[in-house]
Amino acid sequence: MKSKFLIFSFVLVLTIFQTVRAQFTDFVTAHGDTLMTGSKELRFISFNIPNLQYIEDDLVFDKRNPFRLPDEFEIRDALTSIKQIGGQVTRMYTPSLRKAMDDASIIRHVYGPGVFDEEAFRSMDKALQIANEVGIRIIVPLIDNWKWWGGVTEYALFRGKSRETFWTDTVLINDFKKTIHFIINRVNTYTGVPYKEDKAILGWETGNELVTPDYSWTKNIAAYIKSLDKNHLVIEGTHSQVIHDEALADTNIDVLSTHYYRPTKQIIKYMLEARVKTKGVKPYFVGEFGGYTADDVREVLDSVISSGISGIMIWSLRQHDRDGGFLYHTLSFHWPGFETNTSDEKNIVQLFRDKAFQMSGIPKPPISVPAKPKFLPVETPYKISWQGSAGAFGYILERQIRDSLSSSPWIVVDSNASDATIAYRPLYSDTTSIPGVTYSYRILAKNESGVSEPSDVVGPVSAPCRILIDDLNDDNRMFEKSEGITFSTDRESTVRAKEDKSRVIGKFGEYIIYKLPEKMTSVQVDAFYTTENRDNNLIFFSGDSPNSTMPLSTSKEIYEPFANEYRFFCPVRYTTKNIPANHRYIKIMLNDGMQLGRLEIGYDPK
Repeated sequence: MKSKFLIFSFVLVLTIFQTVRAQFTDFVTAHGDTLMTGSKELRFISFNIPNLQYIEDDLVFDKRNPFRLPDEFEIRDALTSIKQIGGQVTRMYTPSLRKAMDDASIIRHVYGPGVFDEEAFRSMDKALQIANEVGIRIIVPLIDNWKWWGGVTEYALFRGKSRETFWTDTVLINDFKKTIHFIINRVNTYTGVPYKEDKAILGWETGNELVTPDYSWTKNIAAYIKSLDKNHLVIEGTHSQVIHDEALADTNIDVLSTHYYRPTKQIIKYMLEARVKTKGVKPYFVGEFGGYTADDVREVLDSVISSGISGIMIWSLRQHDRDGGFLYHTLSFHWPGFETNTSDEKNIVQLFRDKAFQMSGIPKPPISVPAKPKFLPVETPYKISWQGSAGAFGYILERQIRDSLSSSPWIVVDSNASDATIAYRPLYSDTTSIPGVTYSYRILAKNESGVSEPSDVVGPVSAPCRILIDDLNDDNRMFEKSEGITFSTDRESTVRAKEDKSRVIGKFGEYIIYKLPEKMTSVQVDAFYTTENRDNNLIFFSGDSPNSTMPLSTSKEIYEPFANEYRFFCPVRYTTKNIPANHRYIKIMLNDGMQLGRLEIGYDPK
């Protein structure tokens, strides 16, 4: 009986593994200058997904650490988005490395020579499992030239050596080879498939935008990869914008690639020159480009299609966040594109879909009706969030009144709620809810193809008070502001303010005032120190008129970011609760070296 059970279990596991592997019947191969899947040519227009197997953008206001691993929802959302766009191929970012500045709680893939984090690599396992299920090929770069989450410099520092020695020092090269050996020979914990046998992997890229002193390092590494893996292509990962003769002649380099962040005409000139040089010899694709208008992108994509270049990927697609909304970063796009985001996002993303299907020669299908979204736990109707659905451009939020005996019919609170307006905060505030009344909520996703099934019901929930929430996009909710108050929306400071899209700035003595209709129970203000000075603070006042106010005592909590390469401003949260019952005005005096990001005032208790 036991042996029969073991045989049954083995067959069951084997069946599961075979089901996953059956999504692709062939490895991607190179024939002359063409990428092939079996007897069919592979050409692609798509997006890089740097957060596919490792998140660098967990930018919640009160979290000190922006790095974490994605969950299955986030990985599946990213790859499903590529599938709906028609991309066929995507490119993840490199394995992360322990940095000298890291706090001990920060998870990385590589902690030292031959020392790897199993949980981090399980995230890569999950990405490959889902890539097989969805039907997306993945390009895997093996080391980063840059500092963002560790690369060349860190391998050298593991041995107390300088970055420059990485390219020639035998010990450092062997340290990197330990990582290559570990990755290529790893057996996926979810599918049982060794990476070197996984058809979802298009190829191994020697690195991301590497700047080597000569070709000898690349020649060495490419040969080593080939000695371990005869199935997958090897891609040169150089920062050069031209094709080098050594790479073209190297029999261990199968595919060539370039990256471009230049004016459109220059991009087209360089990539067409690269196409001429590689034509008839090796496949060539553009691994990254970005920072352009829809008209620029159209010109670049049309040149790729007409010239026979194998593919192109823009930087970059950021997926839905497991905690609601999307992940955000410089030069990031979000499927299916939203007018509320920058960089002409909606037009560019939709253009990519048009061109991706044109490139592959497949008629563009309608976008699938969205899967049902998942409502996240709700503490108050004023702070509602949900996990979004790939391809949804809006949501229908519904509620019903609940009591101990019955429930009212569902009513529509908002027929066009969005998860792409607010970053790293609750997505929706039901300002029509009444304190003390108990509600249940559900939400449906929609796009041009239809409406999803409703989410699971969340509730019952009630609000102990009303909340005035101001994300400080404008002065519409303010009663008054001083003349020197301005709103900051520039991209550089938005990045440093953890993607807070608009913030209030004013020198010492400038102020903003709010008027509330009922007794106030609490005030919370989220702000940022923009310098190293932590002594300058906001000053709070309340009163029964705007001209007759008294100081309020406040508490503050500082969420000093871990040392990082992005130079984040330091978040600080101010709170106060002891507000006289007859006071209806709150005045906040600003200070030098500070920006205000969000304000919440509780009022009208039940």
